[in-house]
Amino acid sequence: MTTAFIGLGANIGDARAAVTQAIDAIGRLAGTSITGRSSLFRTAPVDAGGDDYVNAVVRVETSLAAEDLLAHLQELEHGAGRERPFPNAPRTLDLDLLLFGDRRIATDRLQVPHPRMTGRAFVLIPLLQIDPFIAIPGKGPAHGFVPQVAGQAIAKIPD
Repeated sequence: MTTAFIGLGANIGDARAAVTQAIDAIGRLAGTSITGRSSLFRTAPVDAGGDDYVNAVVRVETSLAAEDLLAHLQELEHGAGRERPFPNAPRTLDLDLLLFGDRRIATDRLQVPHPRMTGRAFVLIPLLQIDPFIAIPGKGPAHGFVPQVAGQAIAKIPD
């Protein structure tokens, strides 16, 4: 089993429901169980336009290979109506494989750790809520990157 972290986001339609339903769907993936879940957060788009996002991060234990987990995440995105008309387009659902154990993966389909995670409050804050001492392979403690994202708007959504 490998511990992996998945970032979730949506800003089209009922974004809160889309993220919540995706969390439930991730928990039903074969060989995968959710072992940690952040709060939901409202965040302003970064390097994009559109409405605010609803974001979260989940920690899973999975027997799936990283590429297989990514394929399942992309199927969930597709099932939620995800389209990719241009980079950083608004999304019905966005699922990113952030970390996969302590592995570093660089293929045409997958880069882990996620290459932009250290510059995104909507990733770092929920990730640190689950594991305040987590280290990003090849980069160091995640909390060390928080000052770089201090100017990005993020607010916990009340339960």
